[in-house]
Amino acid sequence: MAKDAFDLVIGLGVSGRSVIRYLADQGMPVRALDTRDAPAGLDELREQHPKLKIHTGGFKGSWMKRAQRLIVSPGVAVSTPAIAEQIAEGKEVIGDIELFARAASRPLVGITGSNAKSTVVTLLGEVARACDAKPGVGGNLGVPALDLLREEAELADDVELYVLELSSFQLETTYSLNAQVASILNLSQDHLDRYGKFSDYLAAKQRIYDGCQVAVWNRDDLATRPQTQVPREITFGSHPEAHYQLDTDKQMLCHQGETLLHVDELALTGHHNAMNVLAVLAMADALGFDRATTLATVKQFKGLPHRCQLVAEDARIRWINDSKATNVGATLAALTGIGEAIEGRVILIAGGQGKGQDFSPLGEPARQYLRAALVLGQDADKVADGLSGVPCERVADMAAAVKRAAQLAQPGDAVLLSPACASFDMYDSYVARGDDFSARAREVTHG
Repeated sequence: MAKDAFDLVIGLGVSGRSVIRYLADQGMPVRALDTRDAPAGLDELREQHPKLKIHTGGFKGSWMKRAQRLIVSPGVAVSTPAIAEQIAEGKEVIGDIELFARAASRPLVGITGSNAKSTVVTLLGEVARACDAKPGVGGNLGVPALDLLREEAELADDVELYVLELSSFQLETTYSLNAQVASILNLSQDHLDRYGKFSDYLAAKQRIYDGCQVAVWNRDDLATRPQTQVPREITFGSHPEAHYQLDTDKQMLCHQGETLLHVDELALTGHHNAMNVLAVLAMADALGFDRATTLATVKQFKGLPHRCQLVAEDARIRWINDSKATNVGATLAALTGIGEAIEGRVILIAGGQGKGQDFSPLGEPARQYLRAALVLGQDADKVADGLSGVPCERVADMAAAVKRAAQLAQPGDAVLLSPACASFDMYDSYVARGDDFSARAREVTHG
């Protein structure tokens, strides 16, 4: 390394800060910048790394040119002109997952998709623990991948397997993943405000299969199939040719004709969650985990907060928090899954920042399952247009939505917060949005 060389970390979010910690541990010279004037956690970062040079409020051209490589956070597009210029000059531009992949000495499972990544990663992690595989679980979910390497160094028992949730943004700057098992769970329109067209989004997701040993993909969604040859493929889905199949007539989860579980044995509800369990079963078998232990673990799993989470109920109505549904595909899965599972109808609360999505795919299941829709937020009118043929009312905020839903609901109905949109027009995060809904739902349920 040249005398004055340094790595430049761009973006001081969760992943950017993990990169700084990792490089500092390695004794590597590093500088950092963020285009925001005052990114969250800046004071703490300066306290932890008093010698770190930090620039905020934009790109610093001299640092961009002098850096030996750029390590770009997922939230920063590599198409940004200041970064694209450096790529054109031949500079290496990578992300936290590429750093992780170069350093990791244990096998890894990489999981991506438009929806259900966190649920599947968490459940597979629980299966791995039950099977004594000593997993390190994180990535886009929870613990940043590079912090898992730090944890491994500090633990008495080394991690034996990494289970990573990976976003399309992370995969854009990843070249050496070489996963033992890689999976795209599903694909639907998302992040088109960044990608512009679905084919670019798809190409980013497909990078997860580069160098993998086993590809696990959704037989019901051909976009999830590897576009290049991989050593082994395993499929799941309701398609009759899927290796791990949901038999919708018998409501059974099967493996090549062998019944594994009845859907009613799962603590999770809905068609979409049955598919998530199938994906986990496929990956667990690919990893050689004990089948009986795997089945016992998936039966007990109750899901994650803000992902089709039952937050309140009485004798009449169930209130379900699916605030994590920030795209149309997630809401489509929740609406169909819940609609099929209940005796009554669904009252949907949706809306927020639409990210350039087409909401028309919601129309058919909405007409099939909805009693009414309540829309709010920046793109409420666009969501309403996609729900054509369904009684649809615009409301000012979550308080008004919950109050009106309680008035509309009939015995056997479910009120489903599944926004199909990002939350940032009204909330700091989808978590804050879900918490607001849950608290208000409990208020109207319990008085």
